[in-house]
Amino acid sequence: MKNISIISLLLIFQLGFTQKLKLGEVTVDELKQSVHPIDSSSSAAYLFKKGKTNFTLTRDGFWEITTEVEVKIKIYKKEGFKFANQEIPYFVGGNGKEEVYVYDAYTYNLVGSKVEKTKLKSESEFKEEVNDKWNLKKITFPAVREGSIIEFSYKIVSPYISNFNDWHFQHEIPVNSVRYEVYIPEYFRYRTVIAGFEKISTEEKIITSLDFNSTKYSYSAQDIMPIKGEEFVRNINNYTSVLKYELASINYPNKPFQNMSLSWDDVSKSIYDNDNFGRELNFKSYFEEEIQVLIKDIASPKDRLDKIFQYVQNKMVWNENNSYNCEKGVKKAFKEKVGNSADINLMLVAMLRYAGLDANPIIVSTRSNGIAIFPSRSAFNYVIVGVKLSGDENVVLLDATNKNSLPNILPLKVLNWSGRMLMPNGTSKEISLEPNKYSIKNITILADIVDDTNIKGKVREVSTEYLAFLFREKYANLSNQSLIEKIEKDYDGTEIEDLTIKNENSKPINLTYSFFSDNLVEIIGEKLYISPLLFMEMNKNPFKSEKRSYPIEFDFLQKINYNISLKVPENYKIEYFPSSIIYKTPKGELVYNFNTSVTNDLIQISSSIEINSTIITPEDYEILKSLFKEMISKQTDKIILIKK
Repeated sequence: MKNISIISLLLIFQLGFTQKLKLGEVTVDELKQSVHPIDSSSSAAYLFKKGKTNFTLTRDGFWEITTEVEVKIKIYKKEGFKFANQEIPYFVGGNGKEEVYVYDAYTYNLVGSKVEKTKLKSESEFKEEVNDKWNLKKITFPAVREGSIIEFSYKIVSPYISNFNDWHFQHEIPVNSVRYEVYIPEYFRYRTVIAGFEKISTEEKIITSLDFNSTKYSYSAQDIMPIKGEEFVRNINNYTSVLKYELASINYPNKPFQNMSLSWDDVSKSIYDNDNFGRELNFKSYFEEEIQVLIKDIASPKDRLDKIFQYVQNKMVWNENNSYNCEKGVKKAFKEKVGNSADINLMLVAMLRYAGLDANPIIVSTRSNGIAIFPSRSAFNYVIVGVKLSGDENVVLLDATNKNSLPNILPLKVLNWSGRMLMPNGTSKEISLEPNKYSIKNITILADIVDDTNIKGKVREVSTEYLAFLFREKYANLSNQSLIEKIEKDYDGTEIEDLTIKNENSKPINLTYSFFSDNLVEIIGEKLYISPLLFMEMNKNPFKSEKRSYPIEFDFLQKINYNISLKVPENYKIEYFPSSIIYKTPKGELVYNFNTSVTNDLIQISSSIEINSTIITPEDYEILKSLFKEMISKQTDKIILIKK
């Protein structure tokens, strides 16, 4: 009898839980809830998210995929009001068009002790044409305030069975409960992958019917914490828990087996054979005369490369559109001096080939486009140039869309693991995009303490590779006065004058200036307290989270060196200065050195940080966080001077 009671209670609990996961059932307690029970900082949360995808055969004998979704969201704070504006993307750029239908869209509020229900008005639902391939169905919920609950359902009908929309288990706000069901007909096999780090439960079940049998795949999870962007992550979507499907094969009864899986070579060849890609590389009459004159007296392949790259870089203006397919075509873009990434960089490939160089396009995915999991054309959205120089095993990487880029110095958006070089014979080759050369910044400071309370001196900064590129990106168009004002703001009011810059193409950035500050010395009694790195100390740890489930990503290998000489006034002597120390991660991915020495009345500080790997695993997050904590502690430790 006791066992029966327990079972009954469990059934009652399960039934109650199921009822909660239905639209239209909003309780007073749900509306009264003022903070999320697990993540009190969240501005909103998915109370539940459910989805179901089915295949149907139309009267015309074509397959359709129908995905139905139900969503219920709780708004806790004003910052969560943005979730009252929902967007549903759908594809319209192929032979068939997807359709989206929105149902049961309501806002619930607590008025007195009663639940008030407000229906979405027709004028709050509209379509936005993003481009020639994608539209957005947009809905804006009425009467939303802190404490509101919004709910809605929608249906997407798609003629495309090769892949269907990704299912996101994780979002930027918590998800209390999520469930997704997919019914795959027996004729189809799909490749699937669940990305991210959350635990997703899965089940399989055969469903029989008179028409065709299916396999039901069920995915579910509870209490999924939000995925939040942090420092040193290139694209947080790469680590979000999401389910992806791609058609692998079709096997109809009494018909040949169809292998639908694509290889990277299949994708590369289909891109190269496209008229807006490969054909554009064959045109040369539009530039022949100018390139002949440009390289007439240049014998060195490297010099020819540099000359043609600079010519295209200076002539062309990027219209800020990313694509591996030409938008205008190289001839029209050349004439108008404006084009997208393909117009400009495919033009560059053609010119380099004309000059006798082994140049090929490299298709890449920018950081915002994410990392490709399956081989597909949509895995890429950009193209750069690779040149193989005789006697050099490495490929020189070029991107002429950016005015500050150099050979092997690409815009940061392109540094996204690897791309694929496409050869004329239809083959392709994976090419690493990650820099293998260190970017270095050397900072030298000569400083004096004057009048006990002020510090003045001279600074020289020399930056190479990507550190020089970033300086040019940030400051190249500023006047000297504007740059002085920017440095003064960055360095907390330190006064800057006599600033000079040497900024020659392909050479290091050389910056020198004089400085004066009246807030670097703290006087307590007869003692002076001074930070060893003066106004260049780091005082905030960029790693704030208690834990991290995804890697730490740095942009490139780098070394930053500080060499500081501080002269002690004649009427003071040194009572204390920070000791030397070395901190490093166990595998040496990051190393911090701090050295101090004293010669007569001169304090010398040498401080350096080396990033020796662009990827640090989440398992080493605590170590890295502690290293930065110790580094900040050392930099904020004080030199103490006392009167003689």
